[in-house]
Amino acid sequence: MNITEYRYRLISYLDPFVGWLSKIGLTPNQVTLISVLLGLTSAAFYATRHVYSGALLLFISCLFDLADGGVARRNNSLTKFGAAMDWIADKYVDGFVLIAIALGHYVNVIYVCIALFGSFINTFIKPVSYAEIGFEERKDGKICDDFERIGIFGRPETVITLLLFSILQRLDIAVIIIAIFTNISAVQRIIYLYRRYGKG
Repeated sequence: MNITEYRYRLISYLDPFVGWLSKIGLTPNQVTLISVLLGLTSAAFYATRHVYSGALLLFISCLFDLADGGVARRNNSLTKFGAAMDWIADKYVDGFVLIAIALGHYVNVIYVCIALFGSFINTFIKPVSYAEIGFEERKDGKICDDFERIGIFGRPETVITLLLFSILQRLDIAVIIIAIFTNISAVQRIIYLYRRYGKG
């Protein structure tokens, strides 16, 4: 179980924000781009040791990330490209923020490398499974699968950990938690795949 399992319930709370973005004429891809730019700016603040500014921009970036799909649904403009870019944008932001934390010398770079590896491999398992096993059913433009509930630590948990420990000025602890639990989550997904498809 993880927070991603409750994604649609959380997104529903952003309806007023989604409505405003649609009203001013932003496309879903533009909303995604804004999310990435805010995330990269957040990374720049982390790298220069402006932790609170970095955390604030990371939080706003995530709001835009959650809103892009809502804008697409509201405007009836769901595309496979947009769904793919949503994933890619997330990994750019996560990757740059973690690298920025290393550049800011908050924690040993080895821990950052392990956290990066865990974050990316945990996500990478999904598209590999889609390609090799095949998942076709979609909901609101996204492929439906059981991975939403498999693994204890996904992107929402990563971001919440970064935000919480930014407030506490302990990004070293945040990175270590991310390093441990993203890799545990990846192992959980591998075990799930083996149990379901390993003998077929």
